[in-house]
Amino acid sequence: MKGQAVQVAGCAAGFLLSCCLSLAGTAGAQAIDEAREAYTQGRFADAARMGEAVGTSKGLALAARSLTIHAYYIAGKHEREALLERAVELARTAVRFDSGNADAHLQLARALGRYAQAIGTFEAANRGYAEKIREATETALRLDPEMVSAHLSLGRWHAGVVGMVGSFLARITFGAREAHALASLERAFELAPDKKAVPLEYALGLLALNEDEYREKARGLLKRAVELPVKDAYEGLLHKKAVKRLRALEGG
Repeated sequence: MKGQAVQVAGCAAGFLLSCCLSLAGTAGAQAIDEAREAYTQGRFADAARMGEAVGTSKGLALAARSLTIHAYYIAGKHEREALLERAVELARTAVRFDSGNADAHLQLARALGRYAQAIGTFEAANRGYAEKIREATETALRLDPEMVSAHLSLGRWHAGVVGMVGSFLARITFGAREAHALASLERAFELAPDKKAVPLEYALGLLALNEDEYREKARGLLKRAVELPVKDAYEGLLHKKAVKRLRALEGG
């Protein structure tokens, strides 16, 4: 009888633990869904707080992405650097929690890239940010070879470095090449030509490489980006960016 009682108690405890874990999983899923909804609506600061509160790699990656967007597009210049530094910390934690999360690595690359812009080219170079950004992006692609955003980021990285220091120094100093930029940007376009960020970033990458040489192709890509429908608040920001860049290109 005593043995049966212990067995029953053990089963009951196991059942309760299973229920608790199930409820916790449901609550976590609801929390990250709410964070994603805030992101979709353009409440990026709220999405960052909510994603961080979830406490998982996915939640922290979403928080890093949201905070990076908020810092770059919405926050004032006086607070931008601190917010981006925090976004980098969130992304690093997301990677530490799950090194197999491709999105976490991508968000680390993006946060580092925006932070590098905020602190200045010279300081970013001294801290080795170019190499760190490339490493994080390539890790994301190793984990998910068809990750459109990672192909875009890698293409923009190569294009940005080549455009900044020239093809020779870019190649010998950072391993950046125009051919790699074009290949990565074209691959992203092959995978998702109707995603607003793709033709926009493709065009910006081409213009960074050589505005005179790629002007017409970039103009066509920007027109495509403008014509694509806006699906969420972030795409609304990208739409304004595409319109502004297209007007500048045509005016220039």
